[in-house]
Amino acid sequence: MSNNSILVVGGGFAGITAALEAAEVGYEVYIVETNPYLGGRVAQLNQYFPKLCPPSCGLEIQFQRIKNNPNVKVITMADVTSVSGSAGNYDVKITQRPRYVNEKCTACGDCEKATKTRVSSEFDFGTGTRGLAYKTHPFMFPMRYVVDAKNASETELAAIKNACPYDAVDLDDASKTIDLAVGAIVVATGWKPYDVANLTNLGGGKLKNVVTNMQFERLCAPNGPTNGKIKRPSDGAEPKKIAFVQCAGSRDQNHLNYCSYICCMASLKHVRYVRERSDAAATIFYIDLRTPGRYDKFKTLTEADDKLSLVKGKVAAIVEDAAGNPIVTVENALTGIKTDEKFDMVVLATGMQASCAGLQVPAGAIDADGFVIDGEGIIAAGCAKQPLDVMKTAQSGTAAAMKAIQTVVGR
Repeated sequence: MSNNSILVVGGGFAGITAALEAAEVGYEVYIVETNPYLGGRVAQLNQYFPKLCPPSCGLEIQFQRIKNNPNVKVITMADVTSVSGSAGNYDVKITQRPRYVNEKCTACGDCEKATKTRVSSEFDFGTGTRGLAYKTHPFMFPMRYVVDAKNASETELAAIKNACPYDAVDLDDASKTIDLAVGAIVVATGWKPYDVANLTNLGGGKLKNVVTNMQFERLCAPNGPTNGKIKRPSDGAEPKKIAFVQCAGSRDQNHLNYCSYICCMASLKHVRYVRERSDAAATIFYIDLRTPGRYDKFKTLTEADDKLSLVKGKVAAIVEDAAGNPIVTVENALTGIKTDEKFDMVVLATGMQASCAGLQVPAGAIDADGFVIDGEGIIAAGCAKQPLDVMKTAQSGTAAAMKAIQTVVGR
């Protein structure tokens, strides 16, 4: 018994694109997403290049298309637990974790106000906090709160339930197993920031005023913990001098062997964030500045700013002084001079690691770096396949939809 439904594992930009392209030509598609929302890493950005659009701009259109298409079924807070069968005929088991909030939710926020406890926000990469009933960001889809029952006491859970005027909080919600029969599987599990704890010479995530590029993205986002104001984590002061350290963990045999493709562009974009908000000076320490193809124009415009210094040299170490100021040790590759320079804040351009790296892959096989390898009927898309920017991720999602359709067509 063959099947022409398609499963898309991961609801980030690649997964959404693949799902919509297949659904809009008539195929039934299931999107399985581990987060409570669709949009993946793009949803966590302040803006994406080259046009510096806010992510809501690109995602809202996609969400509209999903809402209007009965062929797309979205399963959030869910993970693929097993895949058996072969191309054209897969049997997939999915475990869905409880959200404790049903479809009656209007996202009014009364549940969030019912408790005072705050915990570290995963969405903000620990730069901010969230309540025990929360929505991750203003354009969350599905627009429905989540109750963090693990961290809440019985009293808090009762308060959350009682606060809801729509009877949307369901504390009896439980884990569910869902069985799906599909003909093709698109693996669009995306990427995770390389674990900064491994970068011990750069402070290993322990220095207060050294943040990662994705944490910086949240600090610049209007929906982030500082409402888009750049503040030093240690004292909330506005930094006057910021360093950006390229290849933090990338192009390094001890960490990620490959170039993560977008970090140079991300740091150039971050310089723009800094300059539109303040008069701070920025320095980028790089090995090679990579701005592929049409991005060269973005670099030319950014480096015209006299407040930006570009220094070719690999950062050897970062420590902090008594006031929490990061001291950066770097050898300038062009002059050969080694310096220790003090900054108010440092942003590490940590590399892109495939989400599947070091984990059991939901379907198919992975290479030594954790990227998904295409198999018959199993197609990798987006950053599950290789490091990509948003534009190339969308192209990759479309290509994956095409291959998935070729797998199930006429079956």
